[in-house]
Amino acid sequence: MSGPQCCENPPTLDPSSGAGHVEQLGGLDAYVVGSQDSKLAIVLLSDIFGYEAPNFRKLADKVAAAGFYVVAPDYFYGDSYDPENAERPIPVWVKDHGVESGFDDTLPVVQALKSKGISKIGAAGFCWGGKGVVELGKRELIQAGVLLHPALVTPDDIEGVKVPIAVLGAEIDETAPPELLKQFEEVLTAKSEVDGFVKVFPKTTHGWTVRYKDEDEAAAMEAHSDMIQWFVKYVK
Repeated sequence: MSGPQCCENPPTLDPSSGAGHVEQLGGLDAYVVGSQDSKLAIVLLSDIFGYEAPNFRKLADKVAAAGFYVVAPDYFYGDSYDPENAERPIPVWVKDHGVESGFDDTLPVVQALKSKGISKIGAAGFCWGGKGVVELGKRELIQAGVLLHPALVTPDDIEGVKVPIAVLGAEIDETAPPELLKQFEEVLTAKSEVDGFVKVFPKTTHGWTVRYKDEDEAAAMEAHSDMIQWFVKYVK
């Protein structure tokens, strides 16, 4: 995850972006959007740029429009990666924000959602957030998961997942290259008891689903649709 692709095309953060609002949930600030009456929730685990990225919130709004209550926590406690801060390059920043914290910090969020009457939960992880989703899936704390250009996820992680899992990857990705995605696909094919899906998007690069350039936008929209369809199938 410390490669340069994780940092390419950084967003301009905007805490006022999106149709939802920020509230405390499970001890974290979280961007929430969607019907409070929905019994179906989707948790979005962001990439290193965090929950104030406008395209990320726009995607949360899109998922909510499909009938879900969507929660995007601030996993970095106001300290999302800042490429302008030369004193905290990725190798330094990640020491304070290891990928394992995505799982740890989601546990109280899941409990808070259940206390609200939520009956089914899905989770999607982008780059940094992918590891947290597989850990949730290993413990069956979610009904389904989606990984989008994940970082630091291994075939053994995929082997351990016990819920339907989709992997949406980029063709040009040093962090999760097509060769690794092929291994994921082989593991899932051999696991007949768990539904799995792996898709590689041609000509796209790591991070494209939330940090897309104009030429990647169509592929990003396709990935968004695939993600939402997965949740509609397995969480609704």
